[in-house]
Amino acid sequence: MRLSIDHRMRYSFSEPQARVVQLLRMTPLDSATQTVLDWNIGVDCDARLRQGHDGYGNVTTMLYLDGPIESISLTISGEVLTEDGNGRVTGVAEALPPLFFLRETPLTIADDGVRDLAAIVPGRSLDDVYALGALVSETVKPRERKTPKSRTAAEVVALGSGNVRDCAHALIATARAAGIPARFVTGHCLTGPNVARHYSSHCWAELHVNGAGWIGFDPSAGCCPGENYVRVAIGLDASDSTPLSGTRRGGGIEELDIDIRVARSQAQG
Repeated sequence: MRLSIDHRMRYSFSEPQARVVQLLRMTPLDSATQTVLDWNIGVDCDARLRQGHDGYGNVTTMLYLDGPIESISLTISGEVLTEDGNGRVTGVAEALPPLFFLRETPLTIADDGVRDLAAIVPGRSLDDVYALGALVSETVKPRERKTPKSRTAAEVVALGSGNVRDCAHALIATARAAGIPARFVTGHCLTGPNVARHYSSHCWAELHVNGAGWIGFDPSAGCCPGENYVRVAIGLDASDSTPLSGTRRGGGIEELDIDIRVARSQAQG
């Protein structure tokens, strides 16, 4: 499937800023199941852009702007050719060993509720990973409303609901409690729960199985990512793979408007 992505953001500041620095993790990588045909990052003012990679292997773009700055508009757009790989992640250079992704983070600490959930599927085979993903999907129901970014996986499992980020954290914490390396993934989805709001950024989890490698599973949808998904960045949790973060020098408050649209490319008909 040929997918087009149009991601637009606009920062507005109540007072002019002397300097703004932003870190973008918004550029997807090629893999066995996705090929980046075209990708562009545009800024509506004079800026320096420096591309690199972080410790996870994600493509990063550092954005430097000198003031006075009253507003910034960013446009990230491109086309990606995808195919269904049954959730398997191959053709990607791995910067870290799987055991690294057994580390707990403040957002993925397991409590008794998470450990009890993990104990229901005690194995670590490929079938067990699929069963664990389905179990978390049945336990934590997706909700479209916003939730606090500080909500932990243990809180999400206890509540039994959360947004797509919460669902991914719940699966990651449960997998790690079962001794299965797991990581957070950010990207886009053509058919995700945020499509109706034209906010089609998405997130899910990847679990590692000995002999099979990394397997993606989207607990908010109850399935493995297919050709309607575009994989962008990974991390131990959402804080490591957030698409945009940064600092500014200047007073006042800022407002951020975001519009993300994912569609089948017209070139495909």
